[in-house]
Amino acid sequence: MKIFPQEFNEVSFLSLASGSNGNCYWFSNGIVTFLVDFGIGMRTVKKRLSEYSLNLNDVDFVLVTHDHIDHIKHLGSFVERSYKPVYATESLHNALASNFATRGKLNSSRVIIQAEQPFEFKEVRVTPFPVPHDGTDNYGYYIEMSGVKIAIITDIGRVTDKVLKYASMADHLIFESNYDCKMLEEGPYPKALIDRIRTGKGHLSNSETAEAIEKIYHSSLKTLLLCHLSANNNTPSLALQASGMAILKKGAIPGADFTLECLPRGTSSKMYWFK
Repeated sequence: MKIFPQEFNEVSFLSLASGSNGNCYWFSNGIVTFLVDFGIGMRTVKKRLSEYSLNLNDVDFVLVTHDHIDHIKHLGSFVERSYKPVYATESLHNALASNFATRGKLNSSRVIIQAEQPFEFKEVRVTPFPVPHDGTDNYGYYIEMSGVKIAIITDIGRVTDKVLKYASMADHLIFESNYDCKMLEEGPYPKALIDRIRTGKGHLSNSETAEAIEKIYHSSLKTLLLCHLSANNNTPSLALQASGMAILKKGAIPGADFTLECLPRGTSSKMYWFK
């Protein structure tokens, strides 16, 4: 089994967890390795990485999307032990400083970044961009490393022009497809929670994601990984059906011309190789 990138223009991607129970994503080009969010326990992260002969000590830094607990619950514990830098905007860092999971634990690891201002780490170039969600300060990330263009957009209430801009620049896209409208409306959630999910600062439905994909799709897009699927209001088959139809409308065939898959909840994904 291949563990590390064997070509200069290759990036490994592993979803260690995706969903409301915890989120954590691994990226590496064999020189620079980083995580997006740290919402699951360190033992779990180490165990899931060990299945691919990967080591948590190799992580160079962490990017934070927002301050909801399923994305940062174990970030403080990781930083206390590793002293790795944590990249976030000033307002998001201020929110992390008062969150019980990270309070007092990130002081020496704070690195301040600004929305739509790219920063570089050993020739890896990262651009944070705002997304609508009900965290304190919420971001997607556009990542350029080893000539590979990637965007990760999770926990997003609606699709904005900025989201379309950065997603359309990527050749590999990790994008939320949280709920099926019918399942949400007919499910057990109270009205207040349903309204929170679907009123612009919560999450994207499968149909909203599909509409966005129709606008985002371009001939160089190679991979679409649907993330943060709801356990109660969605299924992988429904999410894949909606986005798959959008791709077909653009003249591409998922599975042949294009990789379209859902990232699993509660476990790690397979290893993906982005070129």
